[in-house]
Formats: sequence, C-alpha cells, structure tokens
Amino acid sequence: MNLRNFLIVVFSVVGSLATSAQSNLLNAKTPDQIGLKTAAQLISDNDKPLAYGYVHDRDILMGKTTWEIIDLNEKINFPLYFPIDTANIGSDRRSLYDVLTKAMRSGELTEVYSDSYFNTKKSYKDIQSSLSRIDTTDAGREQMNAGMGSVSPEYILRSDLTAQDVSEYKIKGYWYFDKRQSELKYRLLGICPVTPDVYTMNSEVKDYIELFWVFFPSAREILHKAKAFNDGNSAMPISFDQILNSRRFNSVIYKEENVYGDRAIDEYMKDNSQNQLLESNRVKEKIRDFESDMWNY
Repeated sequence: MNLRNFLIVVFSVVGSLATSAQSNLLNAKTPDQIGLKTAAQLISDNDKPLAYGYVHDRDILMGKTTWEIIDLNEKINFPLYFPIDTANIGSDRRSLYDVLTKAMRSGELTEVYSDSYFNTKKSYKDIQSSLSRIDTTDAGREQMNAGMGSVSPEYILRSDLTAQDVSEYKIKGYWYFDKRQSELKYRLLGICPVTPDVYTMNSEVKDYIELFWVFFPSAREILHKAKAFNDGNSAMPISFDQILNSRRFNSVIYKEENVYGDRAIDEYMKDNSQNQLLESNRVKEKIRDFESDMWNY
C-alpha cells in the first residue's frame, strides 16, 4: 500500500468515527453512559444562546418588517424538518415542530399567539383541537343510534398532526440598518408551523393553516438546547437557535409591511407564481440595495 492510499484509509476511518461521535461516546463503559456529561463539563460548556446586543431606536436608520416562507421540501431546510420518526434513532434529536409543541405541553413555552402581530395569546389547550381529530366510523354511529351507550374502541378513529405533516414554516423578521455600526442586520421576531387542517389532512385537497405563532426571542433558550443534525460534522451539532439566527435556510418573502394594511404579494399579483417570485426578489433586493447605496457618493 503506497502512502497516498494509506492516508485515504486513515482519513476515512477518522471521518467515520467523527460522524458517529456523541458526548462521552469514547469514554462510555455502557451504552446508557453515552451522552452524559460530568458536572465539570456542564460548567465549562456554559452553553447559552448568544445574547442580542442592545439597539437604540435612534441607531436605526432604516427598518423594514418582512414575512417569509421556509419550504421544507428544499434540501437546505431539511434540518428543520427531520427527524420525523424518533422511535428508531439513538439520540435525543427532535424536529423543530416536536421541540416547540413539547415545550408548549410542558408549559416551558408560553409566548404563543394566534397571529404574527402577537395580539392574542394561545395556550396548548387552545390548539389541541387543531392537533388531533377524533371521529367514529359508520359502524360506531350505528352503535350510538342503537342506544348502546358507548362506542367500541375499534370504531373510533383518531388523527393526529405530527412533524411529518408540517409543510413549511412562516417567519416574521425585521431588517434594519444600524448607523452606529454601519451594517444591515436582521432580527427574527416570530416563527409559525404551517400544517394541513386536521379535518382535511386525509382528503385529496388539503386546507393549510397557520398553527400558532411563537415570539422567537422568548423561545431562544428552548431552541438552543435542542440540537439539529450537522451534516458537515456530527460531533458539533448545531442548535435551532443558531440555524435560524444565522439564516442557514432558504426562504421566500411573501409579505412586507406596506400602506395597504400589510397585504401579501399574492393579493396584488394573483394567479401568476412567476411574477410573485419576481416581486419577492424585488423586495429582497430593495432592502439589500439600501446598504450598498449608503456607500455611493
């Protein structure tokens, strides 16, 4: 074996070990010790989300609120979608949808609203009717009509929304030019999973709804603890907070704040997807051009 082939084998072995690396993996004596950290490790990690810097209103030279769609069918957005089935993976990784709903169920996440303007709060109890549907078959209805009192369990149908049903996320953010630092910046304000209406999820034509809006700054601690898969290096997982704050996703603007009551692009460019996409790019370039125009004399 020559030197070149030997190096290829060595790097392949090292790479295969790195891709399967988890916390305490190399020190574990039993499988249940994998993922455990000592008290000293937890202290040294100091694992907290990067704090936002204070921005004074007078430092904002230009600001624009936009709403975007993150399509989960795009490969770059897969870390927000997978895993949809957590029963057969050997880690605590969860999809973004599972992380949000679990935090709502436990009461850890409370800043949940019915719209992107964060006017009306919603609790987990408020959205439960949107997460599951209970129905009976024809045989079950016959039992009820016959006065049998209760319906046999086999005649009761339950449909639950899962991470697999999430088709996209809507996000609301604020682009602003910080004149103190002379830089165009972005601050994420809200995120919303879009799912089929539970009453149409089994039909051919589905009605998609905004399930709930989360005020993003209040959920940063939760999203930082939850780790997504890092395809480049699984020994260094990336948190959902890092993915969203660093905009490691692809999205399309579907609305900007405007004088017409923040109307969406498809409201004034109807039945023409190409023109809607071009208008979305125009809005994006208009924001970007402001920063470049600051350096033109």
